[in-house]
Amino acid sequence: MNKPLVNLLGLNAQELGQLVQDLGWPRYRTHQILQWLYQHRVPAIEGMTNVSKADRERLQQVATVYRDEQISRRIAKDGTEKFLWRLVDDLAVETVLIPEERRRTLCLSSQVGCTLDCGFCLTAQMGIKRNLRAPEIVGQVLNVQAQLPEGDHITSMVFMGMGEPLMNFDAVAEAIQRLTNLEWGLGFSPRRITVSTAGWIPRFPDVRRLGVNLAISLNGTTNAQRDYLMPAVNGRYNLDALIQACRTYLEDSERPLTFEYVLIAGVNDSVEDANRLASLLRGLRCKINMIPFNEFPGNPFRRPRPEDIDVFQQTVRRRGLDVFLRKSRGDDVLGACGQLGRSASEVLEGMPTRSKQSLPMYAES
Repeated sequence: MNKPLVNLLGLNAQELGQLVQDLGWPRYRTHQILQWLYQHRVPAIEGMTNVSKADRERLQQVATVYRDEQISRRIAKDGTEKFLWRLVDDLAVETVLIPEERRRTLCLSSQVGCTLDCGFCLTAQMGIKRNLRAPEIVGQVLNVQAQLPEGDHITSMVFMGMGEPLMNFDAVAEAIQRLTNLEWGLGFSPRRITVSTAGWIPRFPDVRRLGVNLAISLNGTTNAQRDYLMPAVNGRYNLDALIQACRTYLEDSERPLTFEYVLIAGVNDSVEDANRLASLLRGLRCKINMIPFNEFPGNPFRRPRPEDIDVFQQTVRRRGLDVFLRKSRGDDVLGACGQLGRSASEVLEGMPTRSKQSLPMYAES
């Protein structure tokens, strides 16, 4: 039985260097191949034109360039695009591209499903299938960028799609390293990357070392509220521990934190909640993004009335905090915040599975 080809995108820089060494090639060939993969984004080994034809043919005997298969691309009325990718094990994951004037924000997924059980999130209903590998995360970027018109490009990335990024930190960190590397990677500025967490505080210091932005999904001003809305994470790290971790984080960080607050009618959208939120975050260098709940079938929560959203925002603003209302984008294709996951499960139902022998091998396979 033939051994599956190694996916070059599945190798980190050290693993690719070992492959180059095993082939008896000079060390500089590693840098060449990495540049072709990430800076030139070639879809096949044949496109690596500064590698001799003989060496390309030798490399093709053991390796390939593989990106996850696109199953669907849905465009919402507001121009938001939702992509569905089929992974090598026939699971699926979604990515969202949000256009706004000249900006293009890519919302990345880090897990198939999610480890946590936040009640306002459709992805949580899937449970956790598995963590994404670093190349599967970077592949979302490469695949979407390849479909943008010439001269158009992704301007910012947010790890706010499917999954809790800090519970798959090693893969997320490796993906960010490839995205930001200036010598051979995509050369993306860390300041344009945001990692969002429900509050997995043991990884906060690691995020700070990456140099990216950190966003906290807060959604409650008391432990009772967070126990109700986010029981898994608040049961491990309650509100007091979370706020203290944020204060510690800011001691060694030049950048402010972002707090995300999903407004749910009758649950956390009162004037009292707004005042508690302002008191809770007093003294922290931060901004607050209010996200009116994006409804989805089968969920009992409801979106607050526009007038209640406005009162909440003005109450917090009068207390001296920077608070912004995030518009819902892509909700008509279930592409808005908290709506990812169902399509990933439904679309692949009934599709035939693929032979593992026909698919590339990841380094850890």
